[in-house]
Amino acid sequence: EMRVPGGMVAIDAAVEKLSKTHAEHISQYGLQNDQRLTGAHETCDINTFKHGVADRGSSIRIPLPVMLKGYGYLEDRRPSANVDPYTVARLLLKTILT
Repeated sequence: EMRVPGGMVAIDAAVEKLSKTHAEHISQYGLQNDQRLTGAHETCDINTFKHGVADRGSSIRIPLPVMLKGYGYLEDRRPSANVDPYTVARLLLKTILT
């Protein structure tokens, strides 16, 4: 739904759902994420959920070309490099598709 014209509606709905499960996701998004997600260096504070267009300091980033086209994808910037990618995929699918 996100990747077809008009997909911004689905992207906005996904962001809304992700905002409600921030703590659950953060708790499973990798070790020592508290040291990386400080609010400095183009990150959002670990306890804060924020989204934005072309905002590298947000939890969920919507690329500018996506917003301009009106469809595409979103980026979850919270997972750490040491997290199991299947954990991230499971949480995103569970949250967005329910």
